[in-house]
Amino acid sequence: MEEVSSDLFRPPRVFAGEGPKTATLEEAKVVVLPVPYDGTMEYRGGAREGPQAIIDASYYLELYDVELGREISDVGIHTLPEVQPLMSGPEAMVQRMHQIAAGLVRKDKLVAMLGGEHSLTVGMVRAYRERYSGLSVLSLDAHTDLRDEYQGTRFSHACTMRRVWELCPVVHAGVRSLSREEHAFMSERSIYPFYAEDLAGSDSLDRLVSGLSDHVYVSVDLDVLDPSIMPAVGTPEPGGLSWHQCLGLLRAVTGTKRIVGFDLVELCPREGPNSCAFLAAKLAYKLMGYATTM
Repeated sequence: MEEVSSDLFRPPRVFAGEGPKTATLEEAKVVVLPVPYDGTMEYRGGAREGPQAIIDASYYLELYDVELGREISDVGIHTLPEVQPLMSGPEAMVQRMHQIAAGLVRKDKLVAMLGGEHSLTVGMVRAYRERYSGLSVLSLDAHTDLRDEYQGTRFSHACTMRRVWELCPVVHAGVRSLSREEHAFMSERSIYPFYAEDLAGSDSLDRLVSGLSDHVYVSVDLDVLDPSIMPAVGTPEPGGLSWHQCLGLLRAVTGTKRIVGFDLVELCPREGPNSCAFLAAKLAYKLMGYATTM
């Protein structure tokens, strides 16, 4: 049988496309970790399809970033295979995420986790907290996710920041909705979220940044953005951030703090146009750029 050349087949899909910019795991500064899991989402599902949609859309990014004046991909981006989901429950998935992320963090990689649902963030933060004792978390989310338990589990996507808060300080930004239980929890502990309407001025950004430590993990639930530009999420809320508000906030953080890792979660591609996946890919790429600007 005549041998078939490998040149006739496409390589596996990787973030920002294949070519000379694709780095090995050892070479890469940034490691993309796709996790197709949405086991606790109960309103609009499909976040398991988010990672592949983001990676597919990233093929059409212009690698040169006008704002930063460089090709962000020059730092080296390596895309890992999709994580195999566990159907035994969200706590098991959190443990799996911790196991995977811990090895990458020990190699000083900036891990960009693409979800999947928000519960996955807990495992990521556990890994970074072991590496950076003074870690803080910036949660960009329409919701506070501070329930202690939801639908019979303490590891629901609605409990994410409660579990993270037990590990390290959290600054919430872009909030538009929360439960009575969450409001009481924050009031008792003097936790003051930055509601979306609070983020219009530079003074609020200064106060937000001052609440963060030197090393910051950024968790982006894409419903932090206004549904007019990001309808493809599991739980859309009106009144969210614009594209430029979101970037301005992240720029303010990186002015004095170091982003050591981040995630983008809860893109449900079937719930919106293809532009949503492209926006998510662009936001991931911008975050890679901000986090690697020294």
